Parts: sequence; C-alpha cells; structure tokens
Amino acid sequence: MTDLSPLPGPASVAVAALDGRFFRPPLPDGYVLRPRLCERLSAGLGGRLLLVSAPAGFGKSSLAVEFCQSLPAHWQSLWLGLSPRDNDPGRFLERLLEGLQDYFPQLGSRALGLLKMRQRHQPFAFEEWLDGLLDELALHLQTTAPLLLVLDDYHLAQGPVLDRCLQFFLNHLPDGLVVMVTSRQRPDWHLARLRLSRQLLELHEQDLRLTHDEAAALLDRHSSSLRGEALENLILRSEGWVAGLRFWLLAQSEAESDSVLPHALNGGEGLIRDYLLEEVIDCLPAEVQAFLFETASQERFCSELCDAVREAHDSAEILRFLLAHQVFLVPLDEHGHWYRYHHLFSDLLRSRAVAQAMVPTATLHLRACRWFNAQGLLDEAVEQALRAGHLDVAANLVQNLSEEQLLAEQNVGMLLRWKMDLPDSLLISTPRLIVLYSWALGLACQLDAAEELVSHLSRFLPAPSATAQKSMLAQWLALSGIIARGRGQRELTLTYCGEALESLPAKRYGQRLMCLSTLSNLAIADGDLWRARRLNRESLELAQRVGNPLFEALAHYDRARVLQARGEILRALEEVHEGLGRLRGLSAQRLYAVRARLTLYEGFLLAMRLQPQAAKVRLQAGLGEARACRDISVLIGHCVIARLDGASGEFAKAFAELAEAERLMHIWDVPPIYYLAMITLVKCELWLAQGRTDLAEAWLVRLGQTYTGDRAAAPPEFHPQLPLHVELQQALLDVTQGKLMLAEGRLSVLHENGQQTGRQLLSVMALTQKVALLLVAGREPEARKTLSLALEAAAGGVLQPFDGLVKEHSDWLRGQLQASPTLAGPQLLEHLPVTALRVTVECGATEQLSSRELAVLRLIAQGCSNQEISEQLFISLHTVKTHASHINSKLGVGRRTQAVARAKSLGVLS
Repeated sequence: MTDLSPLPGPASVAVAALDGRFFRPPLPDGYVLRPRLCERLSAGLGGRLLLVSAPAGFGKSSLAVEFCQSLPAHWQSLWLGLSPRDNDPGRFLERLLEGLQDYFPQLGSRALGLLKMRQRHQPFAFEEWLDGLLDELALHLQTTAPLLLVLDDYHLAQGPVLDRCLQFFLNHLPDGLVVMVTSRQRPDWHLARLRLSRQLLELHEQDLRLTHDEAAALLDRHSSSLRGEALENLILRSEGWVAGLRFWLLAQSEAESDSVLPHALNGGEGLIRDYLLEEVIDCLPAEVQAFLFETASQERFCSELCDAVREAHDSAEILRFLLAHQVFLVPLDEHGHWYRYHHLFSDLLRSRAVAQAMVPTATLHLRACRWFNAQGLLDEAVEQALRAGHLDVAANLVQNLSEEQLLAEQNVGMLLRWKMDLPDSLLISTPRLIVLYSWALGLACQLDAAEELVSHLSRFLPAPSATAQKSMLAQWLALSGIIARGRGQRELTLTYCGEALESLPAKRYGQRLMCLSTLSNLAIADGDLWRARRLNRESLELAQRVGNPLFEALAHYDRARVLQARGEILRALEEVHEGLGRLRGLSAQRLYAVRARLTLYEGFLLAMRLQPQAAKVRLQAGLGEARACRDISVLIGHCVIARLDGASGEFAKAFAELAEAERLMHIWDVPPIYYLAMITLVKCELWLAQGRTDLAEAWLVRLGQTYTGDRAAAPPEFHPQLPLHVELQQALLDVTQGKLMLAEGRLSVLHENGQQTGRQLLSVMALTQKVALLLVAGREPEARKTLSLALEAAAGGVLQPFDGLVKEHSDWLRGQLQASPTLAGPQLLEHLPVTALRVTVECGATEQLSSRELAVLRLIAQGCSNQEISEQLFISLHTVKTHASHINSKLGVGRRTQAVARAKSLGVLS
C-alpha cells in the first residue's frame, strides 16, 4: 500500500524486520491508533484467516502494522509485502519459505532446493510440494509461540494459479499458524467452510472507514485549523477515507496562507485526482473505465438503470467486477441492488466524463429520465430532465404529480428546488402547474408567493365546462383557506375552508383532508375540542376510505394533538405510534413530512412524560427528516430541545437551539407570524429560569397584546394554545416579582378555562404552578387540596408540569404521594430523588426496595392483578412478575398477601 505520509515514521516504533525482504513498514507519521479494529482482529486469532479487503487508501496496511505491534508477547509475526512479481507461485513460495526459515532454520531445505531447480515454463506440482512442507512445518510450530503470517497487498500478486495455491495452503494450515491478508479485492477463494467453522474474520470497507472521532483526531494531530461546520463538512465528505484526509492535510501544509487553504475535499483536483487515476482507474480494463465515465453522472444507480443509460446489456457483470475489485462502490440497500460512488471518486469521474464519454452528458441524463419515469419514480425523472437541460420535459413530468401525492408526502423542498430551475412562463402555463406550485408554496409558508401564483388561475376562467369551473374555484378556495390560516386570519379560514369542503369534488380528497386538518387545528385554538374531535374522525374515515397510509398517518397526528390538549398524553402517544405504524411499509429512503411530524411529536410527548433522553433521540431523528422535507415542524423539535436543555441548566445550548430555528426560518423565507411567537415564548421561559425578568416581562407584554383581546391574531399552527401559555408564563413572572395574588388569580382563571373546555393539560399546568405558589406563601393545606386536583387532572399521563415540584419540593411531594396514592403517583415517585428505603428481613440482612418495586407493592396492596399493574405502570407483564419476585425475596416471604402484610408490619405501607 502506498505510504501517504510525506515524513518517515517515528523512530521509536519497534519494527520486526527479519531482513530487507521481510521488512514491516513503520506506521505513518501522525497515525491514529484504531484499537476497536485491533480488538476485532484479536478475536480472530483463534481461527485460520484474517482477511482485510477495501479500496485503495483505507489504511489496510497501516492497520496490519498496528495489529502486529499489538500482538500478545508470545506471538511472532512474519511480514511478506507482495508485488506483481510474486504472481508466479514458485517465486511466492520461495519467498515464503525463506521467511519461515528465519524462524525455523531447519525447515524445508530439500523443498527449497526443488523450487530453485524448477523451470518456470514447466508445470510444477505445487499441491504435492506444499503438502510435504506443511507436514514438516507442523513439527516446528508450537501453540505456545504461534506465528502470524501477513500477506500485504495480495491484489498485486493475485492470479488464478496463486489463488489455487493459497487455497490449498489455507485448507491444510497447521495449528500455531494464522494468515492475515490485506487486499484491494477479495481473493478468489472458497471461504464458506471457514466462515461456517468460525475460522475466518473479515474486515471490509465499511469497517475500515474512519469514525467521526478518528477522523477528527487525525486532523487534530496535524494541527488542522478547521473548526465548527467546516470541519464537520470535511469529515462528512471524506466518508471515512483515510487517504482523502491525508491528502487534504498535505495540501494544507503546502498552502502558503489560510486564504488559499483547501476547505473542501474534491476528488477531481490535485493529489486525490492523481492518486485515484494511478492507483485505481488506470489499472482497470478499458470497458470498465468507459462504464465508470458513462454512469458517473448518476447520484445512484442499479444495473437496469446503467443498461438504459449506456444502451447496453452487460452492466450487471461490470458491477460484479467493480464489487470484486473494491472500486469505491457504496451499497445503498441490503439487497445489493442500488449503489453510488464514493463522493471523491465520483468527483473525479465527473470532472473527466466530458472528455472520456462517447455520449453527451445531457443525452445520458435524458435516457435516465425515461427509465425513472417508466419505473414510476417521478421525482428522479424530473431531476434527470432538469440536469439534461430539457425544461419542457421536466414541466410536463411535474404535471403528472397529483395534488394528492404532493399533499400526502408534503416534501415541498423537492418541488421548490425544481421551481428555481423552471422559468415563470412555464409555471403559469397550465392550471395544474399553478395549483401544484401554489400548494407547495403554501405548505412552505411562502404565503405571498402562493397567493400571487394562485391568482393566475383567473387567466383560465371561464373553464371549458361547468364541472371544471366548479373544481377550479373549489381548489382556489382550499388554497385561500390554507393561506388565511397561515396569516392568522380566523374568520377567512373558516369561510374559505368551509366553502371548499362543500364544493370540492370527491377525487380531490387530498385537498379536502387539508381543509379538515386546518379547521381541526383552528378548533383547538378556539378551545372547541369536541369540534376538533369530530373533524379528526371525519379525516380518518376519509383517509381510510381512499386507502392512503400517509393521509391516515396525518389524521392520527391531528388526533394526537387534540388528545394532548385534553391531557391524554398516553393516548396521544398511542395515536402517534399507530400513525407511524401505518408508514412502516413505505420506503425508508424516501422522505415524508408526516413521518417527520409524528417522530417530532413523539419526542414532545415523551418530554411531557419526563423522559428527556428518549425525547431527544426522537426529536433529533424527526429534525433530520423535517429539514430535508423543508417542513416547518422543525420548530417543534428545536423548541422542545431548547426547553429540555433549559430544564437541565444548559442555557447556552438552549439559546443556540432557538437561534438555529430562527436561522432556518430566515433561510426558508417563512413569515415571522409562523415562528416568532413560539420561539419568543420559549425564550421567556428560559429568561425567567435565569432570573432575567426584565426581558421576560417586556416580551410577554408584547405577546399578550398580539394574541389576546378583541383583535387578537389566531395563534400559529404549531402552537394553537399559545395565548394560554403566555398567561402561564405571565403568572410565573408575577410570582417572581412577588405579585402572588395576581398570579393566583391568573392560574385560577386558567384552571377554570381548562375545566370548562376539556383542556386538562392546561388545568394541570395551572394547578401545579398554583401548588408551588401556595407552598411559597405558607398555605400548605390549600397546596394539598390543589395537588389532589392536579393529580386527578393528570390521570391521562402528563408528568412534566410536576417537574418544578419534583425539584423544589421533593420531600413534601413524596409525603403527599405516599399518603394518598393516585394513578400518577407511582410514576412521579420514580422521578423524585432517591431515598434509602430499607426493610429488615428475618435473617438479619438489610435489603432495599427500589422506587419501582415500592410502586408495584402499593398496587399489589390495592388488590391489582399483574396485568392491571402492567397497564398502570406502563411496564411489561414479565417486568411486573420480576419485581414481585424481588419484593418477596427482600421481604422474606413467598406470596403476595404475605408481602403486603410484612410491608405493613414494617411500616413500609400504611
């Protein structure tokens, strides 16, 4: 393998060099050790073969050197670096035997003589010769001092005869000898038997890719000046390719100043280009090189697509060749159907494709467009038409996209990308294009652009028929309703969406569902949860009738939001899981905004259940897909993460999260009415936690002026209850400023509002704040009564509003929960600081009941069955039985009734 370091290796490295022919090279300067891979290789020392195969520049030889240096003290190693001359089996075996003789001087003197006497043009019985040598070698080898034979760069010597020779060698390997092979291509050996008997350990390209931490360490060791996003982009683009990063470092060291520092990896430039040409491309057959250049323009490909692009029928065979020879192919599925090239390799291919390809690149893209369209992959067909420069073809293809597909997937980022390439004259050339792009702009919250585009529908009125006229007007009404909701215009939203539902034809079910969803959201904002439920039910029934899983998932998402407003957090989680379940049959490679929303909302609900770590995992997963779809639901993710960070005291991270949300909204050109209030409200919460009451007070006043009163704007779509939450924060501010009576009045009004409208979550939030206020005021009896109301209202599973009491009044809260068990009590007890609850068993030993075991014991005392305990504590039946067994053991009893009696006698249960 080529040494990528411009400097010699460290002199301190111990090199096991028998002589110049068996020299093991030193590790490159600044090499980052990879103990995780050495551990895996060590696990294979009990077998026969360690096979490390990967493309050029992935650090195979360096890993082998590191592994040899890390071998246990009783191991020996023999390094054999191969070259094309070793393709002759006689020369290879002669070198091998000479190396072995340095360890075993008496080995094979007669065998070596036979090799030296042979004539290269005459046949030689290698198997018979090897059989005798291996029998003799077995007498010299000792299992207490085993030998590792390293065959480095086997691909340089590989050939049919040598493959057969090594296959025989491996099949008859004596105990005490293990072979390690590094190669750019998989040897043509039959390895199934070794795999089945666990005698083979393999490392491939995916294993050898540098991890993020390893890549960062490599760059840091060479004093790379990159930081932040530039560093992340460099690591991401390298895809773990060691050579790419070392070439970048070399270019950095040769740069005269930071102004000319290469901040990105590009395979079509400089050292990387020369390396890939010399080490990879120029070594391939001419027909394979032609294949590479003809397919370089494709972001992903399969053999059928390659055949269509090349107008050939041998693509599957060439792909098998590329896989066997490890030519920078990256698999995109588990079935070996779709692939792409490594980014840096594709850079080089594309930079040279124009000069090398016989067919113009535009023609190749057009052929790919036809193939994707024939497969029903419309989005990729459009992309190919745009890249071919055929805008009219792209526009015609876009018209084949139905409004229902667009509204179901809501991947508006894709449509808006296409819009940038299509001239305005094409966009307004047909009613279908106008409607499609108006919906895309509306969903992207670009309201002015959407309204301007939809106004062009008037050019096509009157329509050719009364039916077409009615349909076009109904679509205009639906679009206008969505735009009005985005602007916070409540009455216009009700008018437009209501009239659209009356006039939309049955086939426009996607637009009908969007109107129902919009009206349901507005009903939540109005506090009319019964109307919201009715609209949800109508949406779900319609989605189920048309059999569209994406719309069904959207209906479940809307239902979850209503349940959350009612405080039914556990049922809301069930709805989210049901919605995600409807999407399981869809491609994991495609992006869906509704899946992103459900994932984000699951994270939000987990946060409401006081599960911050699990919440963050789901929020980050949802954020990735939402950003790719350009879906404004990213606001939910960033705001909830900011609140979680604030709750743990990480205020800098919290504000950075909100800043990222604002940055995205600016980039996406989203009107402030969509996001500013949501982000500002979270900032107020953070400011209050920091004691910055002046900032919180100023902005809460402005929010109150905007969203309360006779001329109040409708709250934003993703926070329909925002005005009530402004009041909750205002009450918290009042407490901070010592205005306890004013705060108590606000909280009482909010509680009554929640009770009257069925918004139990609002009631819980108001009541828990009131409990804290009463405790601060020394009104403990009233606090007990208020806590009882809050626990009753929290029966739906919400725990987050109690977080303040858990942190500030944990002992008092524990006492209240133990004195009067409720449904939410055992779950809250788990979040209280751990206290030492010990019971003494008869044998005199002291055991400790965990909070979970105590919760199970309390429900056992109430006469609950295992199934009922499972449902109330939200744990599996098996876990309940395990806890019950532990309780019996710790209390020194054998049955449930005895456990309850014993616990009561010890004062553990009242």
